[in-house]
Amino acid sequence: MIGTTLEQPRGRFALTGGHLVLPDKVVTGQAIVIEGGNIAGVAEAGALGSDVERIDVGGRTITPGLVDIHTHGALGHTFNEPTAEAFTTITNENARRGVTSLVATLATASIPDLVRCLEFCRQWMREPHPGSQVLGMHLESPYISLAQKGALDPQHIRTPDDGTPDALLEYHDVIKIMALAPELPGALELVARLARLGIVPAAGHSSAKDEHVLAAMQAGLRHVTHIWSAMSTTIREGPWRKPGLLEASLLFEGLSVEMIADNKHLPPTLMKLAWKCIGADRLCAISDATSGAGLPEGTRFAMGGMEYEVHDGVGMLFDRTAFAGSTTLVNQMIPILTNVVNIPLAEAVRMLTLTPARVVGMSDRKGSLDPGKDADLAIFDDEWRAWRTMIGGQWTYAA
Repeated sequence: MIGTTLEQPRGRFALTGGHLVLPDKVVTGQAIVIEGGNIAGVAEAGALGSDVERIDVGGRTITPGLVDIHTHGALGHTFNEPTAEAFTTITNENARRGVTSLVATLATASIPDLVRCLEFCRQWMREPHPGSQVLGMHLESPYISLAQKGALDPQHIRTPDDGTPDALLEYHDVIKIMALAPELPGALELVARLARLGIVPAAGHSSAKDEHVLAAMQAGLRHVTHIWSAMSTTIREGPWRKPGLLEASLLFEGLSVEMIADNKHLPPTLMKLAWKCIGADRLCAISDATSGAGLPEGTRFAMGGMEYEVHDGVGMLFDRTAFAGSTTLVNQMIPILTNVVNIPLAEAVRMLTLTPARVVGMSDRKGSLDPGKDADLAIFDDEWRAWRTMIGGQWTYAA
């Protein structure tokens, strides 16, 4: 176990003395009952039988385990490194922050490098590991707009019609999300292919107009990466104004949308606008954390062949022309969402649990404290530091 050694609970037990965050409200005086690695239910603390072991959490807040579906790395490592050291470091650090599940995210790289990472992840997922559970991979693919590359390496940018998707889709069992620019040649065919394979097709790093987005939605597009970051907005063509991917993200109800809620990528006004337009059931908060997450100011870090710097609490290019992902993990985003964006706590937590779990088709097992779901829980103090993290009914981290 990461952190202080704790005796693991056995049989039927209950977490008492906490504030339970449910999808629509926060309750006190209730206990969460766990048995056999699953949530058995929520009950009045005074109604628990004598056969139920009680664990008092001391007035702390109990949430479903956080789910981060867009995270590249932490503590000097990224998922673009197909090594046990990298995966162990990142998943342990996420578990230490209350993240019980994540989608390991790859930055654009050469096709052989991406294949090596997918192969390693396939093997990793076949064995149990002590940190956050890896649900699969989120590929910020090479099939993006050069004009909207952001901090991704331009030398590996391609179009979807060049034949290279075949090598990546050999790993369709591993890929949960693939982001691409829907305006590119061959993009609609790739979107349809992803949808047939059960991969979430996502629009991102794109110069699309809303007409491209609508066509892609008809082919199966249903998700958008990091709103306002590396995406087109209203485009002027002569006297005509053509809505871009941003406007489509805010308006089209068939799309779920990611938001980097680190209070750096987006100012409060834009985060409030996203929440008001999209709502907590379709808007999920993500870290987009890089290997710079958890590293001090001024640290240089690498990702996918590019180098960046931790500057002003966020990853940046050395020339300061673009952000290079976040250095904030998702537990630190809860007080930003509640105190800065003024989102009710239950909705803010939903954006970090049930909504992302639903995006990747895991909401039957993850994302809420409903009976029958995996006993993946996080217990936080008043500063939103994880006190304990539980995955499948077992303590994975203790402060």
